Amino acid sequence: MKMLDKFYIDGCWVEPNKLNLIDVVNPSDESICGKLALGNAEDVDLAARAASKAFSTFGFSTVEQRLELFDAIIGAYKNRYNDIAEAISIEMGAPTQLAIKAQAGSGLGHFKTAQAILKNYSFSEKQSASLVVKEPIGVCGLITPWNWPINQIACKVAPALAVGCTVILKPSEVAPLSAQVFAEVMHEAGVPAGVFNMIQGDGEGVGTAISQHPLIDMVSFTGSTRAGSLVAQNAAPSIKRVTQELGGKSANIILPDADLERAVKQGARSVFSNSGQSCNAPTRMLVPADKLEQAEAVAAKTAASVVVGDARNDTTTMGPVVSKVQYDKIRSLIQKGIDEGAKLVCGGLQRPTDSSKGYYIQPTVFSEVNNSMAIAEQEIFGPVFAIMPYETIDQAIAIANDTPYGLAGYIQGQDNKTLSYVASRIRAGNININGQSGDMNTPFGGYKQSGNGREWGEHGFNDFLEIKAISGLAE
Repeated sequence: MKMLDKFYIDGCWVEPNKLNLIDVVNPSDESICGKLALGNAEDVDLAARAASKAFSTFGFSTVEQRLELFDAIIGAYKNRYNDIAEAISIEMGAPTQLAIKAQAGSGLGHFKTAQAILKNYSFSEKQSASLVVKEPIGVCGLITPWNWPINQIACKVAPALAVGCTVILKPSEVAPLSAQVFAEVMHEAGVPAGVFNMIQGDGEGVGTAISQHPLIDMVSFTGSTRAGSLVAQNAAPSIKRVTQELGGKSANIILPDADLERAVKQGARSVFSNSGQSCNAPTRMLVPADKLEQAEAVAAKTAASVVVGDARNDTTTMGPVVSKVQYDKIRSLIQKGIDEGAKLVCGGLQRPTDSSKGYYIQPTVFSEVNNSMAIAEQEIFGPVFAIMPYETIDQAIAIANDTPYGLAGYIQGQDNKTLSYVASRIRAGNININGQSGDMNTPFGGYKQSGNGREWGEHGFNDFLEIKAISGLAE
């Protein structure tokens, strides 16, 4: 069992202002895998002062100095790669191969991408009679979720440090083990004192304090739309910048000319990956009405091929959901779908394993769903998706856009003109055609209640920069 009872502040592991421990639960078997200290406003204040002091130096560091620092971070990350993957598998139930290849791999990828961009990034340019420069915004509060824990930490920390900001990280209290290893990586890499700080804790005790603190210049938040709204409200009095990557209810439009079996199988697998715990999962599958039964059959067959089980088992392809809170929420929405008259194609409320322990949900598919049903409106964040029939392509687009969210959209088809037409009309930040997604240079973020700002790649630098115009300098 891991004891996470210290915070990383000003280059040291320090005792909390007040010791308040909670259990960290392994969702595969409900065992206690750690004890976590929850921080408070006093801990945040200590970190904010350290980060503010460090910014007076690090904010004026050279690109070459930061590139050298990235070499050290990448090297230290590689040395602890397996530890990070193991922590992710334990804390959130990610199957071993998913934890190794995708979850832990994404963290390393973001640092390598940011380093490559930094090598050629221009922080100034001449515009008319002025010099326009990009400067680090200052002290950044980073609040990250549990579903892709290291991915979300790295895609914020890497660009922030690359441009010269100092940071205070609050990882999720639900999945804190990998963040602890990450902080150890930063220490082992020799990140200057105060440049990277981490306080474990919950939203009420640490997240609120970060969003309100006067020495913190911006907050980058990933999580639920409800929590994102609270962060913005708490940040408003100090007029600090807030960027947010929030919820989603992404539509997957399978056009009449698509290879239906391939498209349905691909869409279903995308939802079931990571136990459905991805904000951009294609959880509303739109199919031509005359192909509804065929789509149901393919979806059921795909669901049946998923092996649900303990994350540590080599045969497992889908682990548990992360917590009892999520488990209960998902089950309540499955029941809501049944109660509202949706057709349950497969899955449901029965446990998919013989064990009575662990937060396991069957891969679940509903059909004959419309946008007024709760399972079409709400982000379930589990291995559940809805098949929805449409008559015309314009009707499919209207259904896709009939949501407060706008994180991603998926389109399957063969005619490029039609694909382009549909892509241009879906109100979402990321459009994936025929299973093709972007890479780590592709901007990631959403429209509407899915947030603002963009992460990943060069676009990820922008949220951490201020723009200054200098006029009157002699040539």
